[in-house]
Amino acid sequence: MADVFHALDDRTRRAILDELAGRDGQTLFEICGRLTMRHGLDLTRQAISQHLAVLEEAELIHTEKRGRSKFHYFDPTPLQLIAERWPAPRKDNS
Repeated sequence: MADVFHALDDRTRRAILDELAGRDGQTLFEICGRLTMRHGLDLTRQAISQHLAVLEEAELIHTEKRGRSKFHYFDPTPLQLIAERWPAPRKDNS
């Protein structure tokens, strides 16, 4: 679970997750373009690859290789597990 918190502790990685949540199955090239155009993040492909590796290690994304292309998919399961672990207690206001 610490990997999930570490992965979410970076605005670039959160932007990547936002982009994949909005349109799943993107290549590195597509992610780089969307981060530049939509978020004003001008990072190298290598830097984005490193962020993707952190997200994959935390199991927030998974990848699929097809031919020479690698597609990235958002997986919300680790976030759901966190939400299930700490349910908000209901307060009685009476």
